[in-house]
Amino acid sequence: RIILGTRTTITVRIDLGSRHPCVYHKRSMRVPSIIRLSHSFTAISRFSASSTVLQMSSASAASEFAAYVPPKVWVWEKGDEGNKFASINRPTAGAQEEKQLPIGKHALQLHSLATPNGQKVTILLEEMLAAGIEAADYDAWIVDIMKGEQFGSGFVDINPNSKIPTLMDYSVKENPVRVFESGSILLYLSEKFNGAFLPAAKRTEVMNWLFWQMGSAPYLGGGFGHFYAYAAEKQKYPIERFAMEIKRQLDVLNNQLADKEYMVGDEYTIADIAIWPWYGNFVLGKLYGDAATFLNVEEDFPHVLRWARMIAERPGVKRGRIVNKSWGDDGQLPNRHDASDFDKVEVAEEATSAKL
Repeated sequence: RIILGTRTTITVRIDLGSRHPCVYHKRSMRVPSIIRLSHSFTAISRFSASSTVLQMSSASAASEFAAYVPPKVWVWEKGDEGNKFASINRPTAGAQEEKQLPIGKHALQLHSLATPNGQKVTILLEEMLAAGIEAADYDAWIVDIMKGEQFGSGFVDINPNSKIPTLMDYSVKENPVRVFESGSILLYLSEKFNGAFLPAAKRTEVMNWLFWQMGSAPYLGGGFGHFYAYAAEKQKYPIERFAMEIKRQLDVLNNQLADKEYMVGDEYTIADIAIWPWYGNFVLGKLYGDAATFLNVEEDFPHVLRWARMIAERPGVKRGRIVNKSWGDDGQLPNRHDASDFDKVEVAEEATSAKL
């Protein structure tokens, strides 16, 4: 607890276990070395292994804690970066272990996880099967990103970026095709199956919205979602900055859907399939806790809500959203190899309901 003059108190934590001791105050700003601050201490009231109470002059404290000052050259210090994904984040690429990927019976082999990006592909594949495209049948293998399975050598071979989803197409055995990035996979599958969910007359408009989603969603996930739901401490500046941007993006969608059933008119396309797992799940309250309430979605974006609820009722969406899912109480299918696998999910859910 640092007392600034007689009016202001700032709570700090001193990390005594680090090679480079640091001071953290309540805004999560970081001062690189406590030694640099020693000249400003006027009294030490209490000291223990975990905390200390320091009294500073207000002028000195204002200059020391005004902002984080980046070093001239950034160096990664492996450890707890303050969020749930810290253990798998690193500034390097490439395989970290030798591990081959499984291969099932179908030509299409998907390696993924039921995050919004993963759901895009499984929803499209399930919609294609529902439309009678039998060649779209697939094996879907779960990739546990929290265990770092995306850094296995087999996965890196088909996606050097180590991100889900990733697809292998073995339909031409002499020359199998790897496809990574969710938008690229949607486009590849649509073109492979004669323009399914990509109407020729509206191709450019569908592509407009597909690329809009690919460029916009990082602000929703890596921006707003990270600082609102995953960061160790909620901080006003990043939450306000990204809340404003997400409200703007939702308004873009709301305006587009005000006089249209789907994103490009009366046809359901890969534009809807790309956007729904992010923005549909979000407005339905399935992403980032109470974030939809925080952004006043119910009142401000009625057309997005209408569209999201309508798409959520599609059988292909209901199936696709649970593939490669191993958490939650709304259906799980970690690995999918056949349409009959969904029957097992329904039986499990019924059994759970019966017990309750």
